[in-house]
Parts: sequence; structure tokens; C-alpha cells
Amino acid sequence: MPRASYNGQTIAETDTHELVEGNVYFPPDSVDRALLEPSEHTTVCGWKGTARYYHVVVDGQRNENAAWYYPEPKEAAANIKDHVAFWRGVTVER
Repeated sequence: MPRASYNGQTIAETDTHELVEGNVYFPPDSVDRALLEPSEHTTVCGWKGTARYYHVVVDGQRNENAAWYYPEPKEAAANIKDHVAFWRGVTVER
């Protein structure tokens, strides 16, 4: 069961997920939104579209732009719409 954690706190855990380019994308309802703060940061992928980011905040420790999602992915990436992936110090176990 995939699980994402930061500073010992579970951020997301699920029985189902999408795996894209080696990244686990967690379904929206499997993510603890109380640990995420919206970011203004965006990036663009040629085949997935524009990614939006979150800062991950646990016990006062803020990990900037450590989570991302595609609110309006291109058709080829429709399966990851609103799913959240993590990096930058967030541990993701598969």
C-alpha cells in the first residue's frame, strides 16, 4: 500500500494509485489536506499539462513545493486528474 510521509507524519495512504514516470500519484481522497498549503508555483509538462503545487507543512516544518497535481491535465494524463504526487524530502513507500 503506497504511503507518503514527512517528518514522521503520514500525508497520504491508499490501496489504489496511478504510477507515472516513477511517481506515485495518490487519489485526492487519500491525501490529508490539512498538511498542505497551496503554492503559486507551476510547471508545464508537454504531455501532462500544467502542474500546480502545494507546500507540505508538518509540525511547523514547511517543505516548499513538495507536492504537485494536475487540475486540468491533457487527455493523455486524464487518469491523474487531481491526484497528488510528492518529492523533495517526502518519503514515498510503495
